[in-house]
Amino acid sequence: MRILVVEDEMDMNRLLVKTLKREGYSVDGCFDGEEAWLHLMGAEYDAVVLDVMMPKKDGYTLIQELRDKGKDLPVLFLTAKDSIADRVKGLDLGADDY
Repeated sequence: MRILVVEDEMDMNRLLVKTLKREGYSVDGCFDGEEAWLHLMGAEYDAVVLDVMMPKKDGYTLIQELRDKGKDLPVLFLTAKDSIADRVKGLDLGADDY
């Protein structure tokens, strides 16, 4: 299983990538929404772990663009934005979990 981790905080990104690799997954990490878009358009992923607040392109925009392109891979939002409105927005945009 190939996973893309999209998290702009370097320490958190490295921790997630390292932990998932240790569990046997193939993992790529990137630090902003534009870099993530390039990864997602250039390779096949089985899932995405996605932050909301990132430079260049936020997670909400990224998932909207993915869904508009017909990409239905599982997306898990992992973010500090945890209000009910934030969760509803993420799920309404097509996230599988928040």
